[in-house]
Amino acid sequence: MSKSELAREANVSPITITRIEEGKPCRLETKRKILLALGYSLSDSKKIFGE
Repeated sequence: MSKSELAREANVSPITITRIEEGKPCRLETKRKILLALGYSLSDSKKIFGE
């Protein structure tokens, strides 16, 4: 999945995806949207975001 596809599916901006990839912080709601767009459950957050 490309950044733009993920951004569209998660209803966030592509810039937000780039910032997260760079390790910058984001809101919990944004993480939730990304996890669900990728098909993961909320319990997989640590696997994806490493926190």
